[in-house]
Amino acid sequence: MAADPPAELQFAEGVSAITAAHMAMRKLLPWTLLICFAALPSFLPADTVVEEIIARVNNQIITRAEYLRSKDQLKQEAQQQDPANADKIVAEKDKDVLRDLIDQQLLLEKGKDLGITADTEVIKRLDEMRKEMKLESMEDLEKAAQAQGIGFEDFKQNLKNQIITQQVISKEVGSRMSIGKEELQEFYDAHKSQMEQPEQVRLSELLISTEKKDPATAEAQQVAAAQAKADELLAQIRKGAAFDEAAKKNSDGPTAAQGGDLGYFKRGTLAKELEDKTFAMKPGEVSDVIRTKQGFVILKVTEHQQAGVPPLSQIEGRVQDAIYMQKLQPALRAYLQKLREEAYIKIAGGYVDTGASPNQTAPIETTAKEAGAKELKKKKKKLGIL
Repeated sequence: MAADPPAELQFAEGVSAITAAHMAMRKLLPWTLLICFAALPSFLPADTVVEEIIARVNNQIITRAEYLRSKDQLKQEAQQQDPANADKIVAEKDKDVLRDLIDQQLLLEKGKDLGITADTEVIKRLDEMRKEMKLESMEDLEKAAQAQGIGFEDFKQNLKNQIITQQVISKEVGSRMSIGKEELQEFYDAHKSQMEQPEQVRLSELLISTEKKDPATAEAQQVAAAQAKADELLAQIRKGAAFDEAAKKNSDGPTAAQGGDLGYFKRGTLAKELEDKTFAMKPGEVSDVIRTKQGFVILKVTEHQQAGVPPLSQIEGRVQDAIYMQKLQPALRAYLQKLREEAYIKIAGGYVDTGASPNQTAPIETTAKEAGAKELKKKKKKLGIL
């Protein structure tokens, strides 16, 4: 088994995984600009010339630089998502870039109104990332980010923004949607052909590595100690200890933070010995300790799906998620239009908010707003004027 890649490479892989997840969300929620490593505007000296403002959303501004960065991010995501059709994807979504930035500002402001800070969730997410990369401390995670040229504070701020917007959507939109039994059945019947699946198992692992070399201890002694630990953990699990908790606390595998969850495996994707063992197991069963190149592993079959279309009872959660996402998009756009109607939004000439509400009124400059604008210009001298 090859040694673990350097921390900076793991950080890049972690960012790529986050970006992939964000790409999937962008597909479902076009408003989202979950750019975990795009640089945010920094606080600048009063005499610094700053990019022109292209939109004002209540007390917040959107600059041309942010707008262009978002357009570049869209191109990168499209290239990763579907290189053959990247230009087509960009052409379809490019017109909504400013809309997405305004959406994000409105959702973040709503989050502030609701008292959502996301501080605890940010720490939790970063710690999960650190564990997956097998780093000792948060300082090591920061160094890995810096080695990739990623500003760690910017990364954390964008992660925080992502969590806040998700929580606002869940609280203000998602929680108000209901899905009935009849709706579930109708969707299932209409999409059966899309639900056909091969036989597959979902596995979780608990790995005790033998690759941690201690110069002061003989290799055979280290291997024996690893096996003894794996045997002890297996005995605890078979006596009733929760597998996922044991994995979180003891596994040396990359999925320890997720309780060891490895996902689904079809026939032909595992080594023959492992396939024979796991496909013969029932859901909830745990294997004996298995010796691998990495060390000693215990596997648990959490699901065993037979080939064909599974009954609704088996995939009800997935069907609910599909209906939820289908209903969420129009409900979210209606909610964002309502937020626009309640907000002060001004767009610079030559730019268009494709998410504007037909009931949205043009902003009226009042004395208070003019005073606020003057104060803003004092803080950011020579900002572009709308």
